[in-house]
Amino acid sequence: MPRPHRRSPSALVTVAVQVGCQQLSACGTLSTWRVDPADVSRLPTDPAQAVEAVAAPLVKDGRTPGLVVGLLLPDGTTRFFGYGTTGQGGDPPPGPDTLFAIGSLSKGMLGVLTTLLVQEGRLSWDDRLAGALPPGTPLSPDAARITLEQLATHTSGLPRQPMTVAMLTAFTGYLFTGENFYRDLDRAALVDYLADFEAPAENAPRYSNIGYGLLGHAVEQRTGRRLDDLLAERITGPLGLTRTGYDPGSLPGYDQRAIGHAGDQPKFIRRGAPVPDWRFTEILRGSAALYSTARDLLAFAAAAVKGDGSPLSRAFADSLRVRYPRPREAAAVAWIVDEIGDERISYQVGIVAGYTSYLAVNPRNRTAVVVLQNAFNWDQSVGHTLMLRLATLPPARSGD
Repeated sequence: MPRPHRRSPSALVTVAVQVGCQQLSACGTLSTWRVDPADVSRLPTDPAQAVEAVAAPLVKDGRTPGLVVGLLLPDGTTRFFGYGTTGQGGDPPPGPDTLFAIGSLSKGMLGVLTTLLVQEGRLSWDDRLAGALPPGTPLSPDAARITLEQLATHTSGLPRQPMTVAMLTAFTGYLFTGENFYRDLDRAALVDYLADFEAPAENAPRYSNIGYGLLGHAVEQRTGRRLDDLLAERITGPLGLTRTGYDPGSLPGYDQRAIGHAGDQPKFIRRGAPVPDWRFTEILRGSAALYSTARDLLAFAAAAVKGDGSPLSRAFADSLRVRYPRPREAAAVAWIVDEIGDERISYQVGIVAGYTSYLAVNPRNRTAVVVLQNAFNWDQSVGHTLMLRLATLPPARSGD
């Protein structure tokens, strides 16, 4: 695809405003899906054949250089399928242990971690930013009243990111370079924004990357521990997630990781061209900075649907509970909940740099799907389609 002609600087700013700057990074509700139950019913009943039918075309049609799909079946077994290339050159398709940047799937792990701390009494969902951030932090009255639960459910009124001149300028550059337009959004810049924050009149879910950045910051302030240590101690360690962390260079397999590529964004970079990895400031790490693998994410999902009564299982169950019901995209803690046909599917989507990640669970029959792509794609129809196909499988017998 040829590159578009360059536009004038004033036109570029217009593009930035029209795209909204709100559409990118660690995405959630801006992703799309189109699933026809009739099409799902025509898919092969064999899970491997169903994956081949819906996932392989993404590579064949040039939507992504590569992807890996993981399935958690009702009997507790897992299946993995890789297609295309990691982008490393002359390499095999990505597999279950290939590292990807997972963007907003980071929020799911922070959400469970926060829920654990709430259940232990170390935090309360009613804790407000005024008491959770360091003393003397300048907060507007509206910012001071924001609770941890509002941050966790995207009902704080905070936007996806501050719509400042600096952010719009960085976003304009991103359209041509793929560079991280959050790179200068550090604690000082975010606190400065909060000093003048005015909440919207309606307290409806409004997806916010900075909200989850603040949630992670508040957790660190209240516990006196870094997110890295809390995550390892409470989630990745107990679940055996050996390839999940905020520092990708320290994870096994980093040198063979999937390389991110342009897709639906950035607008002025050819689809399929490599784009830079993103690194986040400390205050945004909990929102979007994790790297992980399909195997680790399915193990995380398995814990979400296990229901064994353990503290971690109870935290998962509470994080999946809908706290703001609505017909589409009901809000739980980090999870989005949709009624699709006769099924309730809880899912998360992450889009960051040149990567797209999808994770969904169905506690009814203990199934889950993970889809990791090394390109930026809005459409999440593959994941939802496979979730509906798995919903037709008989649930595991009691005690399995």
